[in-house]
Amino acid sequence: MLKDFWRLFKGYWSSEEKWKARGLLGVVIAMNFAMVYLLVQLNTWYNTFYNALQNYEAESFWPLIGEFSGLAFTYILIAVYAIYLRQLLQIKWRTWMTRRYLDDWMGRQVYYRMQLTGGAADNPDQRISEDIGQFVNITLQLLIGFLKQLTTLGAFGVVLWELSGEYTLELGGMNFVIYGYMFWFSFIYSGVGTWFAHKVGRRLIGLNFDQQKYEADFRFNMMRVRENSESIAFYRGEPSEMEGFLEKFKRVIQNYRELMTKTKHLNFYVNGYAQLAVIVPLILAAPRYFGGAIQLGGLMQTISAFGRVQDALSYFVEAYDTIAQLASVISRLSGFTKHIDETIEVKDGVERTESGDQALAIEGLTVGLPNKKILIDRLDLRLTAGEKLLVTGASGSGKSTLLRTLAGIWLYAKGAIKTPRGAKILFLPQRPYLPLGTLKRALIYPQSESEAAYSTERLQEVLRAVGLPELTSKLDDADDWSRILSLGEQQRLAFARVLLTEPTILFLDEATSALDEPREREMYELLQKKFPALTLISVGHRSTLVEQHDRVLNIDGGGHLSDA
Repeated sequence: MLKDFWRLFKGYWSSEEKWKARGLLGVVIAMNFAMVYLLVQLNTWYNTFYNALQNYEAESFWPLIGEFSGLAFTYILIAVYAIYLRQLLQIKWRTWMTRRYLDDWMGRQVYYRMQLTGGAADNPDQRISEDIGQFVNITLQLLIGFLKQLTTLGAFGVVLWELSGEYTLELGGMNFVIYGYMFWFSFIYSGVGTWFAHKVGRRLIGLNFDQQKYEADFRFNMMRVRENSESIAFYRGEPSEMEGFLEKFKRVIQNYRELMTKTKHLNFYVNGYAQLAVIVPLILAAPRYFGGAIQLGGLMQTISAFGRVQDALSYFVEAYDTIAQLASVISRLSGFTKHIDETIEVKDGVERTESGDQALAIEGLTVGLPNKKILIDRLDLRLTAGEKLLVTGASGSGKSTLLRTLAGIWLYAKGAIKTPRGAKILFLPQRPYLPLGTLKRALIYPQSESEAAYSTERLQEVLRAVGLPELTSKLDDADDWSRILSLGEQQRLAFARVLLTEPTILFLDEATSALDEPREREMYELLQKKFPALTLISVGHRSTLVEQHDRVLNIDGGGHLSDA
């Protein structure tokens, strides 16, 4: 766990922002040290104030109240800004970690490849959006708290040692003098208490881990319903979905009940431990007070110092529940990081090169499944500029998998693929992805609005070209366009993207399956007219597609190919 914590922790503090981060952390720590110093001054004030009360020194009352007010105001000011600056550091750290994880997850298509390698971590969205925030928040809270309590222990330990004096213990006819006996008792009491806290609360680590997982699973099920609401409505699938919701929610509640029980046991122990620590210093200091060794002020200062030392030594007892939460977050983030790293290391066996030849060449390409089954065995294919190939075969034979291999996102393949130097390649899936936002954003995807300099007239032109003139006035309208547009309209919008992108090689994976045959022919003829030198590879089932292509490649799913 400590190794995993260090791997997660060290990145930001050795990054390009390290000096700003270390400086800000240094200021926060210094402010916490200043707070400890003020607490020591307040502890001394207790002695002076209560002695003045005991001696009826009325002339000292208001000056001492003024001194307290000054110390208290300064303490409050520093305490507020210490928290504010810690939260500022938290924002900067979380921002850096979030960007890094997003880069790793989205880079090299890890988000997709993780599903292929069997290393898909559950709910990566939660790990990035919530777990990173919790890791940063809890780590800073515990780190700064620990340093503050360590400083408190050092400062008040000296005070308590001096105030404790000595205690003579008679044992077997011999006298043993124990110097600073209250300090040693506090040390032993806290050590035993920390050990018992771990024994009582260690089960919380696993329960917190499971609770985060079950909550995320329950939330994800509801997100799936929102994404597929129309299909569920057609099927009248509400009872089945409700059953799924309640099943996931049952796990949430069952685990939470167990978490409640273990937390109850820990709270019984922690509160009992804390309350006992209130009376112990009174009992230990009473003999010296009643013996006249110390006055009331000395007694109150001793009790205050003992409480500070006790709090410092009992830090892990009080923070055990928080430490358990941090341990579960570390486990989740470390597992996610491990899956990302493992996915990045997995490479396919395809050699991809560019050449001066204006042809797409495939040599000895073998495509399989994770279970070692061969779908396509040693495919040799050459397509010159302007040539069009239709890939056919039964469902599940490997047509779409071939396109995934050519796109470089399928890992279970080997061979060689040569593309023309500087070729612009575009893939259209059966169901186009339409991002949330304006229709313009959906139309120019995957380009962003900041990098794509298309005029409104150009965008309206391509919409009319693909038969969507009714959308020309809605380019700036923001909505969920994948819900508003039919699948046929979405596929025509994808062809509009082709007109904007102007590719030299285009792959269509049943990209016209939702169009009627006349509209399908219209789309292919539009491509032929606009881009006569376009190299085209289509996957489809319709016999009407044959006339739109020069060659037909049939895949039987057993590795055999036939060029019709």
